[in-house]
Amino acid sequence: MLFLNGPCPGKTDHRGSCQRETHYKPGTKMTDSKYFTTTKKGEIFELKAELNSDKKEKKKEAVKKVIASMTVGKDVSALFPDVVNCMQTDNLELKKLVYLYLMNYAKSQPDMAIMAVNTFVKDCEDPNPLIRALAVRTMGCIRVDKITEYLCEPLRKCLKDEDPYVRKTAAVCVAKLHDINAQLVEDQGFLDTLKDLISDSNPMVVANAVAALSEIAESHPSSNLLDLNPQSINKLLTALNECTEWGQIFILDCLANYMPKDDREAQSICERVTPRLSHANSAVVLSAVKVLMKFMEMLSKDLDYYGTLLKKLAPPLVTLLSAEPELQYVALRNINLIVQKRPEILKHEMKVFFVKYNDPIYVKLEKLDIMIRLASQANIAQVLAELKEYATEVDVDFVRKAVRAIGRCAIKVEQSAERCVSTLLDLIQTKVNYVVQEAIVVIKDIFRKYPNKYESVIATLCENLDSLDEPEARAAMIWIVGEYAERIDNADELLESFLEGFHDESTQVQLQLLTAIVKLFLKKPTETQELVQQVLSLATQDSDNPDLRDRGYIYWRLLSTDPVAAKEVVLAEKPLISEETDLIEPTLLDELICYIGTLASVYHKPPSAFVEGSRGIVHKSLPPRTGSSESAESPDAAPSGAPPSEQPAVIPTQGDLLGDLLNLDLGPPVSGPPVATSSVQMGAVDLLGGGLDSLLRSDVGGSPAMSGTGFTAPSTVMPANLGPPPSSGLGDLFDLAGGVGTLSGSHVAPKTVWLPAMKAKGLEISGTFSRQVGAISMDLLLTNKALQVMSDFAIQFNRNSFGLAPAAPLQIHAPLAPNQTVEISLPLNTVGSVMKMDPLNNLQVAVKNNIDVFYFSTLYPLHILFVEDGKMERQMFLATWKDIPNENEAQFHIKDCPLSADAVSSKLQGSNIFTVAKRNVEGQDMLYQSLKLTNGIWVLAELRIQPGSPSFALSLKCRAPEVSQYVYQAYETILKN
Repeated sequence: MLFLNGPCPGKTDHRGSCQRETHYKPGTKMTDSKYFTTTKKGEIFELKAELNSDKKEKKKEAVKKVIASMTVGKDVSALFPDVVNCMQTDNLELKKLVYLYLMNYAKSQPDMAIMAVNTFVKDCEDPNPLIRALAVRTMGCIRVDKITEYLCEPLRKCLKDEDPYVRKTAAVCVAKLHDINAQLVEDQGFLDTLKDLISDSNPMVVANAVAALSEIAESHPSSNLLDLNPQSINKLLTALNECTEWGQIFILDCLANYMPKDDREAQSICERVTPRLSHANSAVVLSAVKVLMKFMEMLSKDLDYYGTLLKKLAPPLVTLLSAEPELQYVALRNINLIVQKRPEILKHEMKVFFVKYNDPIYVKLEKLDIMIRLASQANIAQVLAELKEYATEVDVDFVRKAVRAIGRCAIKVEQSAERCVSTLLDLIQTKVNYVVQEAIVVIKDIFRKYPNKYESVIATLCENLDSLDEPEARAAMIWIVGEYAERIDNADELLESFLEGFHDESTQVQLQLLTAIVKLFLKKPTETQELVQQVLSLATQDSDNPDLRDRGYIYWRLLSTDPVAAKEVVLAEKPLISEETDLIEPTLLDELICYIGTLASVYHKPPSAFVEGSRGIVHKSLPPRTGSSESAESPDAAPSGAPPSEQPAVIPTQGDLLGDLLNLDLGPPVSGPPVATSSVQMGAVDLLGGGLDSLLRSDVGGSPAMSGTGFTAPSTVMPANLGPPPSSGLGDLFDLAGGVGTLSGSHVAPKTVWLPAMKAKGLEISGTFSRQVGAISMDLLLTNKALQVMSDFAIQFNRNSFGLAPAAPLQIHAPLAPNQTVEISLPLNTVGSVMKMDPLNNLQVAVKNNIDVFYFSTLYPLHILFVEDGKMERQMFLATWKDIPNENEAQFHIKDCPLSADAVSSKLQGSNIFTVAKRNVEGQDMLYQSLKLTNGIWVLAELRIQPGSPSFALSLKCRAPEVSQYVYQAYETILKN
């Protein structure tokens, strides 16, 4: 069929023009070949032609089209040579476009990119400073190793360029180049040039030099690149007033890392930084706040300037809260830290933190938190009125937090407790389920803070028992019933109602119910015997939860053996709860203050907790306080006769991360040998008669129950070692802190070949080191692979770092025949000659026999030198930790180690690394450990374990910091085997 007129049936391209696929005369027969031939050359071909056009405008249009295609993701790398040819132009716009293209494709076409090098070098000497800067910037962005060597010369010239714009661009280029090839930058001396730029006359050059050096210093924390002194600080402060906002942030962050030599220098810096507080950019404001917060540590509170500075800090922080919600949130997270460190800054600004109806939930919750932190006797009425209003809002999460906040106010401001309790009772009367449940949870805390004061409200609480469906609220109610059982007539009925669905309850509720019923039994033994037997049976026999079972057995045994001790333990007077249980630990808070205006201040976690590969991160801390009020400020300076509130503090105040270790429930070590008794000693009276005994006769722990009168337990379930004096409490109940001599010995690595037969005329020596009950030994395997008998063996060690030496001769009683192997354990001591080796744990050994003397060296694991008396007293631990300088602290990461804190602790104790204390901080388990080397060096450790995460953070402090690396290796070896 022929188309003689009308539209052409050919293919339409994107410009709407129509092209015939084949050309033929009317009347000829069509074939399928038309589908495979085309006159269209394609887009790339067209662009290629345009790029090589003689007309400048056409060329520029073509490059724009190439960049457009590249931007939307089309591959235009085939045009590389044609685009590079367009570099030879005076047109700045065209040059920028070509450079943009080069940055994108140089990595995939490194060989082609070298074609552009000559033009770069030429452009670096162009009379136009914009082109010089553009060339050096682009060269820094092309991450191709082959090109970096060509970049050095142009970069050196640009760093010393007469135009500041070129110098500032070159400064940033050094940081980029360092990222690609650090060694090259150091060899070429660019770092020294960069340091010189800090003294540049142009503020922007100074700012960029600081930014580049800070960036490089972050990747090399050990290098002291930003070696600041008063002269360079003065130059930075001068540049601060004139550079852009980004430049100001870099300079302020740099200032924050400087340590002034005294309070006068600190004050002088503060005075010059204060004007930045009125900057329009919130990042500049926060960076300035960080510098001031840090240096205020060095100012005496008696100074007039200190008070002035406090007043100046409030308005900029308040202004940040008028920004958009996301910025408000960041500001609030930072303010939260500032208020914890210095509440006096914002104590008069409570109204700013009142919630607005249109605030997003994340801003509301953060404001609420800060309101509680600022609550005081002066403003509590205002705060409570607000909180009561919030408790009637529609947002459930916000209402819960508001109700909880009322409870926190009661605990924080004693004078307001009564008003808070009546407010909570009003809220309970609303009968709104989630409000009632939150109110009960906080009333439990109020009872803990003010015992025997508000118990009259218990009746009202009990009316709402049926409506409780959340574990925390149920657990709180059960605690109240158990704690005040003697005041509640039907306490047994109430607790029995919870017991009916015992197995469906959460662990939190089950544990609370078990304790509450045992309390009730100790208060009303005659009426509740059946109830207590029922709960103990449910907890120990029908439960899979080890925590619940253990607690059940402890109570069971206590009640059976010594009712007096049981009463002392279970009904002991509880410590009053602290008013600020949710404060950040002071050591962590000080570190976070140094990170104001960064992600760490939003997460409220140090960078090491969330930055991948953060092994090199240096922990920052606030400078020590100095100034005229030293005696008032520093607890160390308190006189010896000070009253208890001013005790000389090697022990930090309550709430300090290390200070709280003293309050942990860790029993002291038992001095005498453990008493081995096969069954439990009966107390004066068996409160439970034969009831428990009959229950236990069933096979509880997988072994036959033991017979006997009163309470007896299966040996697999209960340790045999019992019979504590009534006053010893739970700490020693199961000899938890038993003597040291029972340890099974430290980790022993498998034997490896130390001396191959080829090097020792047929004698092969394999070995390892071990430590068993205080004795170090070298376990050797000697194999004769020669054709002659070997005899007359002797061994000698060279001088080494810890004085290791054989404690006895190498005794091989019979000659060693060919192909025979003998195993020997050579006892070692540490009284030999000492010489520091490199590496520290290197041991050089000489072995002699009837054939020759052979030499080899091996590395011994440091944990064979950890002695058995390495557990430090808690007070001593605290004092020592504070006494060792911060620069002696080393940070390490242990990866791929999926163990719980308890498993870690027991594994390390087997190798004489002792846990002094353990606590949980913000969901992280913290183990504080000590170990002692044979030469008397103590090493203190803090091990952070995030449950569920296989990597741990380890901080080591030691007066001989060179040991830390080897102690860390010991930790890794022990935990991973």
